[in-house]
Amino acid sequence: MKYRKLYRAPGALRAFVAGAAVLCLLIAAASSAHAQQSVEEFYRSKRTINMYIGYAPGGSYDLYARIVAKHLGKHIPGNPTVIANNMPGAGSLQAANYLYSVAPKDGTALGALGETVVMEQALRNPGVKYDATKYTWIGRIASSNNIILVWHKSKAQSIADVLSTEMTMAGTGPGNLAEIVPKLLNALAGTKFKVISGYASAGPGMLAMERGETDAAGTSWAGIKATKQDWLREKKIKIILQVLPTRDPELPDVPALLEFAKTEQDKALLGVYASGGAIGRSYTAPPDLPPNIAKALRDGFQAMTKDPELRGELAKVQIDLEPEDHVYLEKTVAGAANVSDEVRERVRQIFAVK
Repeated sequence: MKYRKLYRAPGALRAFVAGAAVLCLLIAAASSAHAQQSVEEFYRSKRTINMYIGYAPGGSYDLYARIVAKHLGKHIPGNPTVIANNMPGAGSLQAANYLYSVAPKDGTALGALGETVVMEQALRNPGVKYDATKYTWIGRIASSNNIILVWHKSKAQSIADVLSTEMTMAGTGPGNLAEIVPKLLNALAGTKFKVISGYASAGPGMLAMERGETDAAGTSWAGIKATKQDWLREKKIKIILQVLPTRDPELPDVPALLEFAKTEQDKALLGVYASGGAIGRSYTAPPDLPPNIAKALRDGFQAMTKDPELRGELAKVQIDLEPEDHVYLEKTVAGAANVSDEVRERVRQIFAVK
């Protein structure tokens, strides 16, 4: 009898192990269902997500963000309403600092920040009070091609003209490319841009150009295609620069920023700013979000980019859709945050940063 019991023990052990495995699977499934239910209940109770846009109305940041806000909620469990809020200031640094330190870290706050926020951190801008590598990156809806354009009546009609003729440029904040790029070209290429600061965003800046208050303005190619088709059709503007490493196929006759580098150090420095297009129109949340909330936002964002209604609206206003996920953004941000001391020192000299 004893030997018989010993012989049957392994079978009992196998049954026990099998039962335990089934129990573990049931617990895991229940936990997953509970997590999903918790996200849904959370957003049903909160009802809203605030999206903070780092620029005033009138530019492509605002345009993209309001379209995202309109469509994102229906792809998140609990279907919260996403409310777009403009928080302009210092080239979106105000919104970036708010999102990092003040906004709730529970999934009810999102940011549509400038593509330069990582570069400003890498170059140690004293206005930076965040670590971009610690944000909870959600996703990108499109890359960006920032451009400088001039009015058809402006005395200078090319970068070559600005080498000998002063050109006034509508500035939209010290952290914005509309102010940074002209100052870089003045230092590295010898252009004669005169930046007139004080414009809240690309919209007011372009209005100033149209009124003759300035000769040039900065915006994105996507924004021009979406909102200023009449300017293109009637040839009221000329695009004289695109802030990319190489020329966009849609603008083959417009020089790219890196073409004005005279040395390898110039190329590295200009490349820091030209690389922001990869971050483009991305969306992020404060650091330290609960993992299930972060996953719900990221999954919802990717689902939104496949939504026929969103795609139809983007097509209607003629702006691009080039989505990327949080993994791509985290890698891009980590790479952009690394800048050599030599490049950093050169930037400090150009902008007289102490």
